[in-house]
Amino acid sequence: MEFVECATLPAVLAALDDGGVDVCVLDGETAPAGGMGVCRQIKDEIFRCPPVLLLIGRPQDAWLATWSRADAAVTLPVEPVEFADALAALLRGRLSVDA
Repeated sequence: MEFVECATLPAVLAALDDGGVDVCVLDGETAPAGGMGVCRQIKDEIFRCPPVLLLIGRPQDAWLATWSRADAAVTLPVEPVEFADALAALLRGRLSVDA
């Protein structure tokens, strides 16, 4: 497994354009381009956009994750087992589609 870390929206878009990304983990609490807005944008603009796991600040923000078209969401602070389960489910789903 390889991790690609991006600090800006243009870097995210460039990494996705390059291909080879199986899943995105986006922080919904970042600024100025929050993960929720980035998620919605990449779902609109990236052909065959990989699934997105969105980190949200509060359970009440789940509706925003739905608005952003995230495939899964976990709350901050990250609970390791919940995060690993959500990420593994997205990867399994991605791998079964590509097979």
